[in-house]
Amino acid sequence: MTEPTRFVEVERKFDVDPGTPLPDWTAVPGVASATEGEERHLDALYLDTDDLALARAGVALRRRTGGPDAGWHIKGPLVDGARTELGWPLGDTEEIPDAVAAEIAACTTEPLRPLARIVNDRTAYELLDADGGVVAEFVDDHVRTADLRAGVDREWHEWEIELGPAAPADRDAFFAAVARAATAAGARSASSASKLARALGH
Repeated sequence: MTEPTRFVEVERKFDVDPGTPLPDWTAVPGVASATEGEERHLDALYLDTDDLALARAGVALRRRTGGPDAGWHIKGPLVDGARTELGWPLGDTEEIPDAVAAEIAACTTEPLRPLARIVNDRTAYELLDADGGVVAEFVDDHVRTADLRAGVDREWHEWEIELGPAAPADRDAFFAAVARAATAAGARSASSASKLARALGH
């Protein structure tokens, strides 16, 4: 079996209006500078069973193109503010790789079919400490989605900030400072914890 990449995702989201000016992230303790933005076009197809077995288990399965982590991804349930994400290469076809199917077999072995498509035009920035370590990644996302079963399209703009390898030990204090900087710039608390949930109207 192909061994997946594995990392723990700890992030916060904010809703924003298009054109909202970016925060001054150097106002956040521990952040000395931010990189220039990197443009990414991400196109993800999410799959689930007819009875949403994966969603009921708090799991999301997608095939995403674009960006540095293009491939098949399984996101686990949110536990203590963090999700474990597994990743595999895209492969040569759009068929679910055997290793991915084996991983989700704990949740279901029923047939999977398209659930939603999420297209995201992203600008990504790294927030750096004084030594150049990555404290967090900040992304400015213009999101367009299609609920493929209900036939409903949605669109919104959001910010997302995810802890990096040089993140401070006190992540609650860090995210509190992030929230202050984001709301001062015009952001609002996110209306949904995930893009997939929002694409499905939750």
